[in-house]
Amino acid sequence: MNQIGIFPFGKEVKKIEQVERSRKKAFVLGVYASAVHAKWENLQGKTVIKAMAVASEPYIFWRGENAEEIVSTIQIPHQLGRLVAAEKQFNGPSGVALDELILKPLGLERVDTWLCDLVPYSCMNPSQQKALEREYYPIIEKYDLPFPTIPKVPHKLSDDERRQAILEELEESGAEELILLGDKPIQWFLRYYDKRWMRLSDFQHYGKRHTTEFSGKKYQVLPLAHPRQIAQLGRSTRKWFEVHQEWLRS
Repeated sequence: MNQIGIFPFGKEVKKIEQVERSRKKAFVLGVYASAVHAKWENLQGKTVIKAMAVASEPYIFWRGENAEEIVSTIQIPHQLGRLVAAEKQFNGPSGVALDELILKPLGLERVDTWLCDLVPYSCMNPSQQKALEREYYPIIEKYDLPFPTIPKVPHKLSDDERRQAILEELEESGAEELILLGDKPIQWFLRYYDKRWMRLSDFQHYGKRHTTEFSGKKYQVLPLAHPRQIAQLGRSTRKWFEVHQEWLRS
């Protein structure tokens, strides 16, 4: 397999997908894999970057366990200070939100669920790019650091090949329920097989199951907002937080 990319300080960007592949009750489709985030401190203990992606998450929709242990395996030149695990909200919050705010209310656990992302590896967002341009890129040559090649978030989150791969995972899972997390899985997967919906707001009833059929099989589609929205993680829209809260109450 061709290398996907390299994180700052040298860890390889890895493909993250479902490992335990027995048949499941539900199939969850998200957007792209997350990462392990570290806080970079200089020799004086001052924060250089408060949360930088330094390694692929150890499993899909990681909950943040052992972040300090993972970060401790990354060696950096002594003159540059040290890396420690970033604050808890930067490591695994989407995985926790998925479990607590989606799976648990549906009576599901991880063991019942096959997890998948449109893009099965970590991507560089603009704020990460700016932080690296400010603090990391200027010292690459001086300290002989690896040049980071984390892929940027692609404009197209799927193509024919990726959608076919997701279909194959869906079939392998045996699941008849398809849980879609936000607009992107609808836009970049479902609409290619059922054109009734382009985005989450196209569904008349939030969090209600809708019957669809493709690849010769019927599925119950359950449209929900992304964990980032429902747990108000970083940039999020208040509307979907409130709509999801109403769904939880009902």
